[in-house]
Order: sequence, then structure tokens, then C-alpha cells
Amino acid sequence: MTATRSAFPGPLVPVGHVEPVPRRIRARLGGRWVLDTIDALYRWEHPRYPQFHIPEADIDPEALVDDGGDRVGLRAGGVEHRGAGRRHPEVPGTIRFAWSALDAWFEEDEEVFVHPRSPYVRVDALRSSRTVRVELDGLVLAESSSPVLVFETGLPTRWYVDRTALDLAHLRPSATQTACPYKGRTSAWWSVETPAGTYPDLAWSYGFPTSALAPIAGLVAFFDEKVDVVVDGVRQERPVTHFS
Repeated sequence: MTATRSAFPGPLVPVGHVEPVPRRIRARLGGRWVLDTIDALYRWEHPRYPQFHIPEADIDPEALVDDGGDRVGLRAGGVEHRGAGRRHPEVPGTIRFAWSALDAWFEEDEEVFVHPRSPYVRVDALRSSRTVRVELDGLVLAESSSPVLVFETGLPTRWYVDRTALDLAHLRPSATQTACPYKGRTSAWWSVETPAGTYPDLAWSYGFPTSALAPIAGLVAFFDEKVDVVVDGVRQERPVTHFS
């Protein structure tokens, strides 16, 4: 018997959807606050998450650089990013900046990574007594009867296990670091080595996740899309997704 795990909650709004942001949004560049607003707008350029559109009136005018047409740049504290933002006719009076053009973004007083958090995405970390086993090329990489399950809208369930549940003989530390708007920055990644070859960056850990995801601190998860997962003796179908 094979259980499918490809049916997980998907996007709720279409591309182009616009909603008000009920949070204070700020961003730094070159050690300075260059935007500060309570009137930002979400606009979905992708089905899973939005981007911020910032009212031009709430952007430091000394930081704005006119790049011609609908393009604008940013300059502050000796740092300059030309073409960092764009005025969109769909959301008049606002500028949408490339996330990477700012040094740091904040929702209220909490830093946010990669992109804005979607108001339609829920992320829960729940302890479980189900037995999960992770395999690859016939080798057991991890087995635990006390995983923490992370449920995130639009993604398959992630099974986080204690490091004592890992067979470290097959894991190789990686220098990779990534970030998630909901979980924070990763503190470790591992590639997997089997007799069939080396599979880069298949497992990760958050040493200091966001407060909402505290139960996964220090635990390790694998890409279910790239390994074989057995839950309570039932081999799971590998989910199909383009997101981590």
C-alpha cells in the first residue's frame, strides 16, 4: 500500500491580487531606515506569496534615485542600488523594491527574510509519535518515533527528527545557508553520500528558528521530494513541488 502525500493545501489567491498590509513595514540600507510605513500593500506576483508595494510618500526622498521611466534606485550610507525599484501602474503611488536591494526588512520589530509572509499561509510545528524512516538508495538515513511535523500551506509535510536519529555515516556537512520568511535562517545543511553517488543539500536544520517554530530548533529535516520516506510502515509517494 502506498499513501500519496502530494495533496496539501495550495494557494488561495490569484496572481495580481492586492490587499492591505496590517503591519508596520520598515527596511534598512547602508545603516539607515529608508522606508517606514503602515500603509503598505501586498501584491501577488506569484501564487504562493506576495511582494510589498510601499507608498512613495513613506520612502526617504533622499534615498530615492530617479533611473528614468518607471524605474528608481536607492542610495543611502554609501550604498547604491540602481534600478532597485519600480512604479507599477496597477498599484499607483507605490514602489515595489527588489527584496535583495535592502539590507534588512522588518514586519513590526521582527526581521523577515526572502519575501513577505503571506497572510494566507499557516505554518504549524506539531510533535508526533508516528514512526518515520528516511531512506535513500536502500540505506536508512534517519529513523524516529518522536518527530516534529511542520505543516506549511502550499508545501508537503516536513518531518523534523532529533540528530540522534540520524545515521551520520552517510551525511556530509555543506556550507549552504538558506532563509525562510516563516522559519528564519538555516544553521546547517548536509549532503548525502551513498554507493550510488553524492546528493547535494538534502537535509537542513534551524538552530535558532522563529519563535512560532521553536519546536524544530536543532532538529533535522530532509527533502521528501528526493528521498524515500516510510511512515508507520507505509512508504510515502514522493511529493512534487518546486519549493523547500
